[in-house]
Amino acid sequence: MSYRRFLIQNTAVAIAAGFIACSLSVSAHAQATTSQMEGLKLSNDQPIQIASDQLEIKEQEKKAYFTGNVKVVQGTTTMRAGKMIVLYRGEGSAAMTAGNADIDKIFLEQTVLLTSGTQQASAEKGEFDMATQIFVLSGKQVVLSDGPNVFKGCKLTVRMQTGEAKLDSCGGRVEILLDPKSRQQQR
Repeated sequence: MSYRRFLIQNTAVAIAAGFIACSLSVSAHAQATTSQMEGLKLSNDQPIQIASDQLEIKEQEKKAYFTGNVKVVQGTTTMRAGKMIVLYRGEGSAAMTAGNADIDKIFLEQTVLLTSGTQQASAEKGEFDMATQIFVLSGKQVVLSDGPNVFKGCKLTVRMQTGEAKLDSCGGRVEILLDPKSRQQQR
């Protein structure tokens, strides 16, 4: 897997969350809700910029640690977190820099914030499994918003291949605030 592909897939987390707020149109009375995310598209043709205060590659553990003010940008989508850990298969830092690292999982920690246009998602942590193409945001409260529309739960699971998204409650109910005026503005 090439380094460029690693970067593209790395931002799948940011892109997925950016489209979730618009795509969920569900009942606020459900304890868990599922929705098909028709608008989810990964942008494989745009460059990706990753910045952090520090990058440490631990060859023996096959992990790359991006720490301190981690920022991933692709087009109009931005992901911020305190820490991003990348687990990979391959031959250590030589594989990473030569573009031969095979990414296994990506973990986001220390407050995750994703923005894309008017859409925003926040959570305590995030995880992206490359093999299953499943993206999860979780924490005490996961908040998704698109303008005045707000969705709240504790765990958001997105199946990237199908676009299916599920928002689980925090033990009670999923909370949703929908502004009918925002739908009129989209037309």
